[in-house]
Amino acid sequence: MATPFTTVQRWWRKTFSAPTTDEITTFYKAQRKDTEWLAHRHRFLWQRLRLWLWLVLICLLSFTLRDIYGFFFPLKELETLPEVLRAKSLVINVAMLISIIIFFALHKTKLGRQRPDLLFLGSSWSISLASQLFATIRGFALPDTPGWSLLFLSQAVLMPVCWIIHLLCQVGVLVYYFGVNTALGLKTPVPEHPEIYNVTFILYIFWFCAICDIGVYLYDRLQRSEFYARQELESAYQKLKVAETKYRSIFENAVEGIFQSSPDGRYITANPALASIYGYSLAEEVTANFTDIEHQLYIDPNRRAEFVRLMEKYGSVSEFESQIYRRDGSIVWISEKAYAVLDEQGKLLYYEGLIEDITQRKQTEEELRVFFHAVSHDLRNPVLGSLMVLKNLLARPEDNISISRSILERMIQSSDRQLNLINSLMEAHVSEMQGVVLQRQAVQLLAVVEAAIADLEPLLEQNQAKLTNLVSADLPLVNADPTQLWRVFSNLIVNALKHNPPGLLLTINATRKDDKIYCTVSDNGVGISQQQSARLFDLYFRGASIRNSVSLGLGLYLCKQIINAHGGEIGVNSTLDAGATFWFTLPIS
Repeated sequence: MATPFTTVQRWWRKTFSAPTTDEITTFYKAQRKDTEWLAHRHRFLWQRLRLWLWLVLICLLSFTLRDIYGFFFPLKELETLPEVLRAKSLVINVAMLISIIIFFALHKTKLGRQRPDLLFLGSSWSISLASQLFATIRGFALPDTPGWSLLFLSQAVLMPVCWIIHLLCQVGVLVYYFGVNTALGLKTPVPEHPEIYNVTFILYIFWFCAICDIGVYLYDRLQRSEFYARQELESAYQKLKVAETKYRSIFENAVEGIFQSSPDGRYITANPALASIYGYSLAEEVTANFTDIEHQLYIDPNRRAEFVRLMEKYGSVSEFESQIYRRDGSIVWISEKAYAVLDEQGKLLYYEGLIEDITQRKQTEEELRVFFHAVSHDLRNPVLGSLMVLKNLLARPEDNISISRSILERMIQSSDRQLNLINSLMEAHVSEMQGVVLQRQAVQLLAVVEAAIADLEPLLEQNQAKLTNLVSADLPLVNADPTQLWRVFSNLIVNALKHNPPGLLLTINATRKDDKIYCTVSDNGVGISQQQSARLFDLYFRGASIRNSVSLGLGLYLCKQIINAHGGEIGVNSTLDAGATFWFTLPIS
C-alpha cells in the first residue's frame, strides 16, 4: 500500500531522474536531415537544463544556509550590506528555491519536453528578477553584479546552445534594471554610489554578456559541425554496409573461384565456387584443410614457388595454368589470375585473385592437337609422296606416259594446293595457340615490298595485273620482322588477285603519320560489301567472290595476327564496285 512518503519518493524520482540510454540512442538514430539537427539541439537543451537546475538548486541552498546561519550568528562580511538587504535576503533565496523546484517539476512534463527554451527563460528570469522585484517594491535599485555573473556564466557553460535565448535572458534582466529603475527614479541603497549605472559597470556587464554569448555561439557551431559529421559517417557506414552486401552476393554467387591466400601457403578466404572446383561442399572446408598449398594442391609442387616468383617480380599473374588434385583425388586443370596486396609500407599482406576450372578447355585443346597431328602425319606425308612421284614422272624425257601431261600438271597443281591448305591450317593453329613469333630488326620497307613484288611477278602476269609501287626509300626504318612483313604484302596482293577479274590495277603506298608508318594496298576491283568487311579478318572466313574455292580464308587472318604482333592495326576501306584499300600501321623504330 502506497504511503505519502513512497508517493513523494516516486514523484521525486520521476521528476529528477536522468534520461535513459535508450532514450538518447533512439533520439540519435533519428538524425538524418537539417530539421533533425534542430531536434537534436532541442533535446540537448532539455537535458542540460536539468543539470543547470540542479546546480542552481544546490547553489541557492548554500546561500540559504548562509542566511540562516547569519540570522543566529551574524557574519561580519554581511555587516557592510544595507539593513534592508540583510533582512530580506533569506526571503528572496527561499522564494527562488521554490521557483526552481516548480521548474524542476515542469521539466519532466510534456510542456517541458516540447518547450525547454521557455523553461530556460522562465527559470532564469525567476532567479534574476526575484531580487529586482523585491528591490523595486522596497523603493531602491539593486545592481546584482555577482548574481548576474554567476547566472550568465553558468548558463553559458552548462547550456551552450541557442545563443539567442541567452541574449534574451540577459536583455530581459538589464532592460528591467535600467528601464524600470530609471523610469521610477530609484537609487541604490549604497550611499557612496547611489547611481544605478556608471561607465565601468556598463562596460563590465556588456563584455561579460558578449563573451558568454560568443562562447555559446561558437560551441553551438562546433556541435552543429560535429552533428553533421556524425550524420555523414553514419551515411557512409550505411553505404559501406550496402556495398559489403553487394560484394558478399558477388563473392558467394560468382562462377569463378575467388580466394585470398597468405604468403606462407594458406587459404584465408574462399567462395563456394572455389570449394566446388576443389571438390568441397563448403567454402570453410577449403580454408580449414589447405594449410600447405604447395604440397596439398598442385601436382607439381614447384608451381607454388613459380607462382610466388612471378608475384615478386611482376606483382600479378594472369592465366597461370596448373594441374591440381581435387578432394576425391581426381586431377583437373585450373587457371589462376591474381595480384599481390601490399600495405602502405609496401609489405606483402596476401594474394588475392580468381581461379577458373579449364579442364574442358584443356581436353578440347588436346583433341585439336591430336587432330592437327593427324593432319600433319596422315595427310601431309601422303600428299608429299604422291607429289614426288608425279614430279618424277613428269621429269622423264619420253612422252609415252599413260596419262596426258595436261592432266598430270593439273594433278600436280591440285597436290600443291592441298599441301598449301594443310600448311596454312597448321600455321593458323600454331598462331592461335602460341601467337606470332617475331625476329625483329631495323627494316627498310621499300626492300620488303620489292621482294614481295618480285616473287609474285609470274602471278601478276598470269592475271594481267598492273602493279604500281609508290613506297619511298626515304621512309624511316621500322622495327619489324622482314619475313613476316613480306608475308603480309604477299597475302594482300594475292588476295586482291583472287577476288577480282584479270586486268586489275594495284597500287602499294606507305607514308609517315606521327610515330607510325601507314601502308596501303589498293585496287580498282569489284570491291567488298560492308557486311563482308566486318568479318574479313576472321579465322576461316571466305569471301563470296573468291575464284579459287578451295581457299580456307587464312591469308587475311594471318595478316592481322602478324600486324597485331608488331603493335600495329589493320583494316579495309571499300564499297561494292569501287575497289578496295587494305591498310595497316607499323611503329617506327
